[in-house]
Amino acid sequence: MEDSENQIRKIAVVGAGSVGGYYGARLALHHDVAFLMRRDLEAVQKTGLAVKSVDGDFVLNPVSAFASTTNIGPVDLVILALKATSNHLIEELVTPLLKADTILLTLQNGMGNEEFLHTLFPRNPILGGLCFVCINRGEPGVIHHLAHGKVEMGEFTETNRISAVVDLFTGAGLDFRRLPDIGLARWRKLIWNIPFNGLSIAGGGIDTQQILKNPHLLQRTRTLMQEIIDAAAAYKQVIDPSFAEANIEGTAQMCPYRPSSLVDFEAGSAVEVEAIWGEPLRRAREAGVETPELESLHQEICDAVKNRPS
Repeated sequence: MEDSENQIRKIAVVGAGSVGGYYGARLALHHDVAFLMRRDLEAVQKTGLAVKSVDGDFVLNPVSAFASTTNIGPVDLVILALKATSNHLIEELVTPLLKADTILLTLQNGMGNEEFLHTLFPRNPILGGLCFVCINRGEPGVIHHLAHGKVEMGEFTETNRISAVVDLFTGAGLDFRRLPDIGLARWRKLIWNIPFNGLSIAGGGIDTQQILKNPHLLQRTRTLMQEIIDAAAAYKQVIDPSFAEANIEGTAQMCPYRPSSLVDFEAGSAVEVEAIWGEPLRRAREAGVETPELESLHQEICDAVKNRPS
């Protein structure tokens, strides 16, 4: 049994969009979870948070949803699911939620998020989690869970409370796996994120099935995946090539899916260009690993974002 002083009793979700809303709602079926919400706040306060899921639909009602973290107060665990483009808001949003031992778990995409959190909150334990899931937001207060749902997590700073976090998620029926190194988890997630999020934009607004059915884009996908494997290896993070092929096969079995970066791009919202493509490219260069396909895709995304209609 978990030591009582290490138990996680209260949780806050900061960034309760599709990812934060989905995992937070699953946890809230079993635990005390407060959500920081903006766009969906009014709808959720009125009718609850509805999850339409391949694993079974459910509605969370009532929901502890707030417009400000000052109204939530200190918690035991903060789950960060903000877009990395909003990292400049984290210090202001998270500070009211902190106690001396509050755990910070980032479920954000891309690289560099754990390091950024550590610079802001060096005394708090920091964990990183990568979500292998297909989720979209629907109308206000509705989340569509389309496929998958696994989370891979690792420690950025050592804490004796990581088991409590794992137990929290698995106890809520979620596929939550602990990895020995969050660095490995980050590189593994990029195997999917870099090609599919990127090529969906560079390809002119196409879904995952359109990428896989196009021989040229499929080859680009494989090349990008191999470049990530090579860059990861330079940091002693070993990814078996079979993992890349498994990502392709798993995506082929999904219904056509429009990745989150494409949804953001078409909505005119900020795209996580540097977190998903720029930072891995920079790290590859620092390690002396050539990644011409990644460099090309990064430039294509930058150009697309710069030139999209306002």
